[in-house]
Amino acid sequence: MTSELRRDLRQLTERICADHPDEYWREVDAARRYPEEFVDALTATGCLGALVPEEYGGLGLGIGDASVILEAINGAGGNAGPVHAQLYTMGSLLRHGSEEQKQRYLPAIASGALRLQAFGVTEPTAGTDTTAIRTTATRTEGGYVVNGQKVFISRVQHSDLMLLLARTTPREEAVKKSEGLSLFLIDLREVEGVELRPLRTMVNHVTNEVFFDDVHIPADSLIGEEGKGFRYVLDGMNAERILIAAECIGDGRWFVARAARYGSERVVFGRPIGQNQGVQFPIARAHVNVEAADLMRWRACDLFDAGEPCGAEANMAKLLAADASWEAANAALQTHGGYGFTADYDIERKFRETRLYQVAPVSTNLILSYIGQHVLKMPRSF
Repeated sequence: MTSELRRDLRQLTERICADHPDEYWREVDAARRYPEEFVDALTATGCLGALVPEEYGGLGLGIGDASVILEAINGAGGNAGPVHAQLYTMGSLLRHGSEEQKQRYLPAIASGALRLQAFGVTEPTAGTDTTAIRTTATRTEGGYVVNGQKVFISRVQHSDLMLLLARTTPREEAVKKSEGLSLFLIDLREVEGVELRPLRTMVNHVTNEVFFDDVHIPADSLIGEEGKGFRYVLDGMNAERILIAAECIGDGRWFVARAARYGSERVVFGRPIGQNQGVQFPIARAHVNVEAADLMRWRACDLFDAGEPCGAEANMAKLLAADASWEAANAALQTHGGYGFTADYDIERKFRETRLYQVAPVSTNLILSYIGQHVLKMPRSF
């Protein structure tokens, strides 16, 4: 049943992607615009509500099922970045929000009537040390007042809601530095004092600096308990890392297929260049590594969907898949030679897109430090 469902999800996603071919993504990338048409078409299928339980209007599927959707998008040459947050960002609300919050927001998130794609965590001075963030949410009569700055926050312009992590207790007053952080769900349509400054980045994800200047939010914006937000954010990261791994698998397979095809068709010195071991072997090795990473992706999916601990597997899946897709990207670019740098072959676009996953949403070094400390029981590196 699961395999049938996943086959249907893949075919449905691929049909949407067929209506948005390479030329579409090339134009979106060149214009640096949001792929509104693609997002609307995918939203209409209900796929972006895959992880929302049926009782709240979603499909009630597992992380493995959802991963097929994102893999298929990237495997068809598209970019799942503009839609992936709609799938998993609501997890904190689902697991830690009140029943009233879930009833109010989840059905609209599942249908796409409300977009929850903005996740405000990263700050300019904190980097990967999330406990050092400076944005504050100060309790007032009837709610909170938010002040501070976030950076590298994608798709705020195309999101109705934002999950925001802010300090409600000063770091020096918290019992542990990871405490005193609270998570809020903000309706961006109803607040004033939020300023966006778009950042021009290598990858077109509509990325921003976000400034909060005395932004008043109601008390019921708080998700769960005050001061426990860091834990709420952490417990959603396994889903994010698994789904990003699936996107990288899609990218890797796309690069391998394009490189193998070009290597078989391109004739130089009277023979296909793919007949030369120097061209063929890097593509073959990239394929092997993508397929190996995929096995860890499915291991992480199975553990997650069974409700078992999967932090190590989710991190390893993301690292292996990001490395494999980057290796495949380099092999594809090298195989295409000068043509790989031209926009018309789409290699350079996808090359830029897949490079992101060495850095975000979690850097390779942070994953290695997690494995060293939590799996191998070595001293904490940072």
